[in-house]
Amino acid sequence: MRIGGPSALVGLPETSLAIIPGAGGTQRLARLIGVSRAKSLVFTARRLGPQAALAMGILNDTAETSAAGENNAAAETELGYGRAMEWARDILPNGPVAVRMAKKAIDFAGAVDPASGLDVEQLCYAQVIPTEDRIEGLRAFREKRKPIYTGR
Repeated sequence: MRIGGPSALVGLPETSLAIIPGAGGTQRLARLIGVSRAKSLVFTARRLGPQAALAMGILNDTAETSAAGENNAAAETELGYGRAMEWARDILPNGPVAVRMAKKAIDFAGAVDPASGLDVEQLCYAQVIPTEDRIEGLRAFREKRKPIYTGR
């Protein structure tokens, strides 16, 4: 069971550091919430509050909801194009090599057994380690500034 408190933040922010989620993160998340939703969270490095994580199926409950599981999340009202542009703006600041490798790992999550998925994830992770972007992401984090990624 996964229960979030009122100030819980849930997410896999690794692509903002030009790496991909390891330790099975891409595989478990894709199996939990589906490949499409996993991609959206990993590619954007978005962190969700408790209500959004509950609505997405990452949390089973929150300290803020009743045992009946009432969910008062607002319905999506934005037009498709505008929403797609928002996603693009969220993905763009993240490490492009990491996003590409995370996509590959998540795509395999839905197509292979968990052990093979973990193997693919490790191979993808190994490809981001030698990148300039990974160094830049970690340096920017340490220096408390926004990274400037080049895709190398």
